[in-house]
Amino acid sequence: MAQNIIIPHVSRIEGHAKIAIHLNDAGEVDSAQLHVTQVRGFEKFTEGRPYYEMPSITARICGICPVSHLLASSKACDAIMAVRIPPAAKLLRELLHCAQFVQSHALSFFHLSAPDLLLGMDSDPAERNILGVLEQHPELARDGIALRKFGQLAIERLAGERVHPAWVVPGGVHAPLRSDLRDAILGELPIARSIVRRTLQMFKGVLDGFKAEIDSFDNEPTAYAGLVTRENSMHWYDGAVAFIDENGAPLARFEDPGEYSNYIGEAAVPFSYLKAPYFIPRGYPAGIYRVGPLARLNVAETCGTPLADAELAEYRQRAGHPAQSAFYFHYARLIEALRGVERMEMLLQHPDILSTHIRARAQVNCLEGTGIIEAPRGLLIHHYQVNEAGAIVKANLIVATGHNNLAMNHAVEQVAKRFVKGAKIEEGMLNRVSAVVRAFDPCLSCSTHALGQPALQIDLLSPQGELLDRVAN
Repeated sequence: MAQNIIIPHVSRIEGHAKIAIHLNDAGEVDSAQLHVTQVRGFEKFTEGRPYYEMPSITARICGICPVSHLLASSKACDAIMAVRIPPAAKLLRELLHCAQFVQSHALSFFHLSAPDLLLGMDSDPAERNILGVLEQHPELARDGIALRKFGQLAIERLAGERVHPAWVVPGGVHAPLRSDLRDAILGELPIARSIVRRTLQMFKGVLDGFKAEIDSFDNEPTAYAGLVTRENSMHWYDGAVAFIDENGAPLARFEDPGEYSNYIGEAAVPFSYLKAPYFIPRGYPAGIYRVGPLARLNVAETCGTPLADAELAEYRQRAGHPAQSAFYFHYARLIEALRGVERMEMLLQHPDILSTHIRARAQVNCLEGTGIIEAPRGLLIHHYQVNEAGAIVKANLIVATGHNNLAMNHAVEQVAKRFVKGAKIEEGMLNRVSAVVRAFDPCLSCSTHALGQPALQIDLLSPQGELLDRVAN
């Protein structure tokens, strides 16, 4: 008798989503979907606003990664103004972005995923949270808090506020960096670097205990996309968008952000409010691709910093190249955190970092502008059209989680088919279905979740509505 399992709340993610698992008459998983259940509406309600307000407006999309939206929006506004921002402003924007990567990756690994990785997928859900990690692994929990604090404090020192700063503006940044604040960030870098390095050593030590998850967490090959320099090194703020296929061979590459619509299409799916981007040359849905830490390490030849590149070499020995399993998102995220700390040091030591030439000013010179950056979770695209007065006529945003929508749904179904069996619900098997979503670190909106509650209640019902099994906290 066909049955459905509903996970009404995917826990430890930024935003709200639920998972539906459909069983066939034999009690085997037939299909599964990730449902994103909210509508944000930012693209529509920005219409009519002056273009120069867009960075501050769109930064409010998220309290976890406001810097990413701030930067992508400002780059789109730079294009509308047709200006080249001063070199110091570009350095400062990238520095802020690196701090954002460090704090965001720290949040994802230590606070959201570490409970699964350190306490176990089958551990007591009431303890499988950051407080459980603090109790059983106090040093690592404190490291996670310290690393995220480092990133957030660096953002505050640069931009004046930790969340929703107004420092990045069309044409550059609002104020130069003071030398005392530069020295303060430099003084804290060694501790941050040591935290990431010992966390990497710890994670590599537990990696072999997750063979089943590595083998089943969306390990089927896909295409990948990410920003790279002309030398094919990783870049988070600038560069060309490169696509590679499942074997690592080049598929496409474009440097003009305005060309994105030639390669990225957006489909609507009936079970989610989240759009489903796809690689146009391969069509829909065959044009599935992934973005984010895993994709960036697949697309780029190097990280561009010495310690991260050394870790990248070992990563590729362990995970292969290109790495396929979504479980390796966790590993890639730590390597990127190391790269972020190293890159911050390089930028802070640049001779132009204290320059006072930090903003270019202009009016509307183009009626269209697109900004593309790498957010911590992957490619982020802001595309604006304006009228002659500079008012927004149309806005299109493709967020990182959107790029991964098709892949996340594929992952949910693969993990469900691997672990969910029969009419008896085991909390651990459903936690793995949620855990593969957490591996992507989706950012669906700002939200909080009840501590220790992977799902408030999960019911298994027959087609006649008969309650067959229940897991509840």
